[in-house]
Amino acid sequence: MTTGIALAVYALSLLAGAIAVWRRPVAAVYLWIVGVAVHNAVGAALYGAGVRGSALTAIQAWKEILLAVALARVATGALRVRELPFRPGIVDAMAVAYGALVCVYAVIPQHTLGGSADGHAVGLALKHDLIPVAAYFVGRSLVVRREELVRLAWTIVGAAAVVAALGLIDVYAISISWWRTSAVVPYFNKHLGYDYHGTGNLPENFIYNVGGDKPFLRRLVSVFLSPLATAYMLTVALLLATALWRRVRLLAAACVLVAAGLLFTFSRSSLIALAAGLVVLGFAQRRWWPVLAAAVTIGVSVAWVHVFPEIAPTGRFTIADLAYQHAQSEKHPGVSFNPASTNESSFRSHLTSLRDGARTVIHHPQGYGLGNAGQTASRTGTPIKAGESNYTEMGAEMGILGSILWTAWVAALFVALVQRALRTNWWAAVAVASAFGAALVLAVQTDVIGDPWMGYVLWSLAGLVLATEVVRDPRVGTPTDAGRRSDPASGRKKKARSAPGLPAGS
Repeated sequence: MTTGIALAVYALSLLAGAIAVWRRPVAAVYLWIVGVAVHNAVGAALYGAGVRGSALTAIQAWKEILLAVALARVATGALRVRELPFRPGIVDAMAVAYGALVCVYAVIPQHTLGGSADGHAVGLALKHDLIPVAAYFVGRSLVVRREELVRLAWTIVGAAAVVAALGLIDVYAISISWWRTSAVVPYFNKHLGYDYHGTGNLPENFIYNVGGDKPFLRRLVSVFLSPLATAYMLTVALLLATALWRRVRLLAAACVLVAAGLLFTFSRSSLIALAAGLVVLGFAQRRWWPVLAAAVTIGVSVAWVHVFPEIAPTGRFTIADLAYQHAQSEKHPGVSFNPASTNESSFRSHLTSLRDGARTVIHHPQGYGLGNAGQTASRTGTPIKAGESNYTEMGAEMGILGSILWTAWVAALFVALVQRALRTNWWAAVAVASAFGAALVLAVQTDVIGDPWMGYVLWSLAGLVLATEVVRDPRVGTPTDAGRRSDPASGRKKKARSAPGLPAGS
């Protein structure tokens, strides 16, 4: 009964969303901003309500379905007028080359490459690797007015503030015992396939283990059910907010809340990425204050390592947790739990994984095939050939060529965004360039696109920023819409026409 009701509500909601996206494809970006943020929380709630198996999988495919609708709408318009909605440039060519290589590796038999991923793992990896490409081309194919980018930015900042507020309430008001007995544990384990061994079999990063039998520290996970995914969204929101500068009081209040949430995720890599994004912001705006803000961010991140253990909510391990902890300590002697130590368990794990992944790519340059790396291998029980870093994961799956193409594409996209920001001083170009730079730093030691919010939202925003040319109006000295299309590689312009078949500003 519950499953039937859930599917009926889902079908009606999806139909409404698909119609909205078909009429205005940019609506998909709004839906991803909010929907992907609550995706896991809703999934766990539905699992707890009795919606299981293929029914829950179908419901959770909403984001891919809306992506397909947006792409179909753009393609239909292009076919109608027999013209692409944008003039292809080098960034687009690299995206196509990378996407084509992904598709080729999806059909190469695993045994010829030495891989062991099954069809399910290959399918998950195909989706994982191609989502940024598809989201980028959705954004690249649309023309939006400046006001639309302002609304998108405010939607991200507002959603991030709500996510941070809910997370702060959770860590202080909801006990870890409730989480241990919630549907989150079987949702991750039985539905998604992850084999977690955190307290009560929650994901390990739900808490920060200070070592021994001492109480652990709670980390902010919010509706993402992940401190890292939450931290990535909050980092992007802060970088967009620093370039927005509209409704300053409201913006400042939101930023304080978002910054507090980011600190309580205790994601040190996200704070480093935020500092890197601020440096990009300063370079793009030709101002020094973002660089000073980056230095302050690094200082705060160092101080927070010592402050957080004193003020963070705590919890205690169960007897089963302690038995597992002691067994792990015997297997990995000498590991420190001091967050300020270079031998700290998390830092050491990331460094080891990055080093091992690089060795894998060098010693197996042809790759093992899709599904043999990262989260995909983890959730399907496939031996993990590389993890943590997007750069080494692509190499482990698609060889050195795959790693080079992925790196070249995202680097070229970043350069194109920075060039747009330098040429126009348009706040949206500046903000998205800084956020994208932060994402590339995060991708060194984590699977950034494995967080769907980043893959869908940030890459579609990058395409949107490159889609419409904005020039400086000499009369007022501020960026204005030029109403023209541009090639991000050459800067050539042609008279704007909406993406074929789409209304201007859609």
